[in-house]
Amino acid sequence: MTEQARTSLQQLIDSVPNIVDHLYNQKMTLLGTFPDLPPEFTNWRDEQQSWRHSVALFDQSYHMTNLYLSGPDIIPLLERVGVNTVKNFTPGRAKQLVACSPEGHVIGDGILFYLADGRVKLVSRPGINNWLHYHAETGGFDVTVENDVWSVADPTRPRTAYRYELQGPNAPALLEELNGGPLPAVKYFRIGEMTIAGRRVYFLRHGMAGTPGAELFGPWEDGPAVKAAIVETGQKHGLRQVGSKAYITSGIEGVGWIPSPVPAVYTSPELRAYREWLPATTEEATGSLGGSFYSPHIEDYYFTPWDLGYGHLIKFDHDFIGREALEARANDKHRVKVTLVWNGEDVTRAIGTMFQEPYGERAKFIDWPIPRYALWQYDAVCNDRGDVIGVSTTCGYISNATAILSLAVVDPEYSQPGTQVTLLWGEPRGGSEKPTVERHTQTEIRATVAPVPYADLARDYLGAERGY
Repeated sequence: MTEQARTSLQQLIDSVPNIVDHLYNQKMTLLGTFPDLPPEFTNWRDEQQSWRHSVALFDQSYHMTNLYLSGPDIIPLLERVGVNTVKNFTPGRAKQLVACSPEGHVIGDGILFYLADGRVKLVSRPGINNWLHYHAETGGFDVTVENDVWSVADPTRPRTAYRYELQGPNAPALLEELNGGPLPAVKYFRIGEMTIAGRRVYFLRHGMAGTPGAELFGPWEDGPAVKAAIVETGQKHGLRQVGSKAYITSGIEGVGWIPSPVPAVYTSPELRAYREWLPATTEEATGSLGGSFYSPHIEDYYFTPWDLGYGHLIKFDHDFIGREALEARANDKHRVKVTLVWNGEDVTRAIGTMFQEPYGERAKFIDWPIPRYALWQYDAVCNDRGDVIGVSTTCGYISNATAILSLAVVDPEYSQPGTQVTLLWGEPRGGSEKPTVERHTQTEIRATVAPVPYADLARDYLGAERGY
């Protein structure tokens, strides 16, 4: 089948010898490139420091999709798709939505906003957005869907809403000054209202970087005036605008969010109709898979909710897709999400091969602050015997930590902080055909297991906000 004739994900799967090898050689990475957001405003080191020591402004208006739901069956639809409960989900609240396959593997996650006008907005990457859209369209639910796709798909199209986030110890004072007085008392993951530059602004209390702050949103046309006021007033508070380079690293040390797990949609017989519905132009068909972990079986790249730290969100109080499979595993031992702190000497040695070894014998290039070179980065994590005991995913150099950190999923016996493991860096057989991958030789990098979130401040802040 020609590439032009592949109209669905299912047709693509049927036309290639192995979907893993197809994705392993794909060109799309979507790393550090967002429309209208420069890589750096000052420099990414200062920008990383700002969410720990002053205040950071993240412009999130371009890189996520907004899926709006309206109609009487919003809650039944969310109950069917999400592993977490939607009881007491009412206007003015937000919550994380996690969706699984019938076999209990994660398809994706995103944030739901219950808006004052009765609509629910899902802000997410394409995986869960596509999944929710499919069920809204085909599941017999009385809902209307408006899909405001991310700007990567069409950089020239105006969005429905702006989203700005202010994070850091100086964020509360800046927000109060912008509002002209104290903000309404709003609990964590609740939505409040404030005024900036004469515009009504909605804010969500949460902390992507694991520090005090809020996510601000409102109509697209109000965005420029609101942002200008934030930037101007923020100067006295040490505000830094954050470019795409630093932004991509912010979740690693802060909330410990793994943004790009492989969506578990490629193999389930029950999902064939979904794969036939899903166009062959979507991320599921064009995304790049990479790293030292390799298996010819795409199922080996799937995660459960427990793997990603979402076990506490699973609630067996409603009938959802994947419930039976998750109930059967509920009492099993589960892999654990951890932070890996890469050994600085080994990283330096790997970088040093760029100045010593012939081309092709060098270690895979370690870019700063984003060493990751595939949309779905999966690097093997091994014990001292060389056995694979987990996978490392998204990674980045964090100036606040003076180290490269990655988020990994490991067997429980290797999850205690201080445990020493080895990360295998670089792809097998000299590397794939991805344009981000040069010819190279794999190398071992020692790493130390640390908690999630990594930063003490982030753990204390999020623990207090969430009540644990």
